[in-house]
Amino acid sequence: MAEEAKWYVAHTYSGYENTVKATIEKAVENRNMGDLILAVNIPLETVTEITDAGSKTVERKVFPGYVLVKMVMTDETWHLVRNVRGVTGFVGSGNKPIPLTEAEIASLGVEKREVLVTYQVGDNVRITDGALESFLGIVEEIDTERQKVRVVVSMFGRETPVELDLDQIESI
Repeated sequence: MAEEAKWYVAHTYSGYENTVKATIEKAVENRNMGDLILAVNIPLETVTEITDAGSKTVERKVFPGYVLVKMVMTDETWHLVRNVRGVTGFVGSGNKPIPLTEAEIASLGVEKREVLVTYQVGDNVRITDGALESFLGIVEEIDTERQKVRVVVSMFGRETPVELDLDQIESI
């Protein structure tokens, strides 16, 4: 069942996102529906606000008024989420929710993808994706926290550093 689960977007009253998330999680727990509704997420970003009193770091909602729910869409799960106080409906056409695409999920950073790094600094690699596909280079730096790698590529007789995603290169 978990393979069929997709991310859906529930529209909520502004300011009710945390309440809706807690209510859905409690309902899932009470009804033993953990295999149908796998996760509830409110995308947040960390922002540094600078005021007269100084700077402070706060977490801000990326999409106020929306909650992401990873679930297997059935009549039962639709009714559970739809009937939570504060939920006005799903994003989609009419009463039919439309799941997020893989690209949308990746750009939101909702699901962390684990990338197996088989290369290290100093290794010769081939770029497998993007504008520089099939170029050869040498790994200069690996940043696993940001999921990025810097590769030095020889273009037009010059050494040029290029920043890529970890899964855009392979060892040769």
